[in-house]
Amino acid sequence: MSFSIAGKTAIVTGAANGIGLAVARHFADHGANVMFADMDESRLIDEVGENTDDSNVRYFAGDLRERLTIANLLSATIDAFENVDILVNGCRQVIHSDVLDPEDRAVETMMNQNLMTSLRLSQYVAKRMIKQAEGQEEGQVGSIVNLSSIASRRTHPDLMAFSISTAAVDQMTRSLAVALAPHRIRVNAVAFGSVMSASLQEVLKENAEYRQQIEAKTPMGRIAAPGELADAVQYLASEGSGFMTGQVLTLDGGRTLLDPVGAPAH
Repeated sequence: MSFSIAGKTAIVTGAANGIGLAVARHFADHGANVMFADMDESRLIDEVGENTDDSNVRYFAGDLRERLTIANLLSATIDAFENVDILVNGCRQVIHSDVLDPEDRAVETMMNQNLMTSLRLSQYVAKRMIKQAEGQEEGQVGSIVNLSSIASRRTHPDLMAFSISTAAVDQMTRSLAVALAPHRIRVNAVAFGSVMSASLQEVLKENAEYRQQIEAKTPMGRIAAPGELADAVQYLASEGSGFMTGQVLTLDGGRTLLDPVGAPAH
């Protein structure tokens, strides 16, 4: 089986910064047609450029919590590249929550941002994948990769809402994998530990000791660079993982192998 994604068309959400950007760039560098999707249009233009008509990349700016925006993203991808073969759900947010405040809306916010956006987009994209594969009797029809977190298993008191939402993403991955397997669409996820994303960079600016805590609880003793996830995502998107579906692949430098007490799960 080949690990190549050359010639495939991928939608990558959360592609203006950090992890999503690293994955989108990696895919483009390896020959895929890539739709960079994010809310932050100015950052997308900075990264991709305004004139992309003659390249293998495009960008789409919009709030993917809105159903119409999701439909427009898919239409823009089809207009640019005709098909869609890969979806990487990298649009995610981390916010603190107060476990003792019944008025705290963090859980609802996280579920809408981290779960429902990915679920709805997966549904739209899967329907398109099925339609474009009509008459194709064998081979992979499509691959969906969700970006999750070890926070689904190792939590922190301040990150309850985020942990709940990532646990839901893991279960969504398994459920969609079973439902879409008859259509030859695979669904997997990458659950990662601390990665130097834009959000984590902001946290570390305010709390230098937080980095030391993370590194002390990670056997490999460091925080991963965003690009280190890209190869794993490519593997799950490619036919090289053709018999893998419904799996949550952990990349955390060994973090979840240690006693979780006191370990921040970011």
